Amino acid sequence: MTAETTELPLTGLLVVDMSQFLSGPYASLRLMDLGARVIKVERPDGGDLSRRLYLSDTEIGGDSTIFHAINRAKESLAIDLKNEADLAALRTLLAKADVLIQNFRPGVIKRLGLDYEAVKAINPRLVYASISGYGEEGPWVARPGQDLLAQSRSGLMWLNGDESQGPVPFGLAVGDMLAGAATVQGILAALVRRGISGKGSHIETSLLESLVDFQFEVLTTHLNDGRRLPKRSDFRSAHAYLSAPYGVYQTSDSYLALAMTPLPKLADLLELEELAPYRDVPASWFTARDEIKRIIGAKLATETTEHWLAVLEPADIWCAKVLNWEELLQSEGFKVLDMLQTVEREDNVSILTTRSPLRIDGQRAKFDRAAPRIGEHSEAIRKEFGL
Repeated sequence: MTAETTELPLTGLLVVDMSQFLSGPYASLRLMDLGARVIKVERPDGGDLSRRLYLSDTEIGGDSTIFHAINRAKESLAIDLKNEADLAALRTLLAKADVLIQNFRPGVIKRLGLDYEAVKAINPRLVYASISGYGEEGPWVARPGQDLLAQSRSGLMWLNGDESQGPVPFGLAVGDMLAGAATVQGILAALVRRGISGKGSHIETSLLESLVDFQFEVLTTHLNDGRRLPKRSDFRSAHAYLSAPYGVYQTSDSYLALAMTPLPKLADLLELEELAPYRDVPASWFTARDEIKRIIGAKLATETTEHWLAVLEPADIWCAKVLNWEELLQSEGFKVLDMLQTVEREDNVSILTTRSPLRIDGQRAKFDRAAPRIGEHSEAIRKEFGL
């Protein structure tokens, strides 16, 4: 931690993170970026399973890049949950904590004697957060709460890609990230209430609930327009419910995104007489969506992206070049945000990663500590808290 982080809003708050993989650790990462101290509870024999969840063949200090990205600057306490002495030590720590995060399968945490009611008895001020795959009841409770499987059950995949592609998953663990973000919102609200009443709370969400909420705009449309299923464009689709020209188009050298744009204005700028039958018939912008987009796509393919930006941007057409990661990283728009930081560890681990998306009083939190080794801080934590 650096001097920039000493006055963050959650400085002095103790978070005990018993979760693993992505959803819970993402929540504790966001709390840490706001100043909280995060103690990550891990099994002595292997730790968080995401230590071995590889996105590529890159390994840093014996762990995956994803583990480093989501657990930077946290402390690791090794606890054997099958050992009564270790469980007693954990309860002692929880009695002094402000927040607990767990994402065990429903029923497991209760068998450990660490469910909300049990922990509330030793620390009534604790904000206790639970994340599951599908909630605490119903036919899917025992199913694996994994991101791709939750996406599959959420309906989300039918909004992505072109109509002929079938269901298309996100290229990110979006259910995990959204559940983690929702958990942080609940935790912060519960902390505000605790500041008023002195009472803790039990915050619950799931991957499925977060994915349903993610779709609230389009799902509300579905629920109130005769429950018609969405039909994606079959050419350069970008949104199942929006009309032409909304989409991403190939130019002669790259790709160009077009957002909400009046068709007559675009037809004039692109000098497209072929759009005459549609330009003054707004209903056709949806019913003839594919035909219109193919006409636009053929024209845009004749010139470079920069050529079209020079034509469209001065006319206030909402458009943008589609950047890959290297183009993003080299852009001034990205550089000015100062979103990267290098975190390090004594065993020669050094990793370049992202920073918090939030600025507090004009400052973005910056940390210099890499993700911990399994149990790296066990001795110091046990001594500090008398475990």
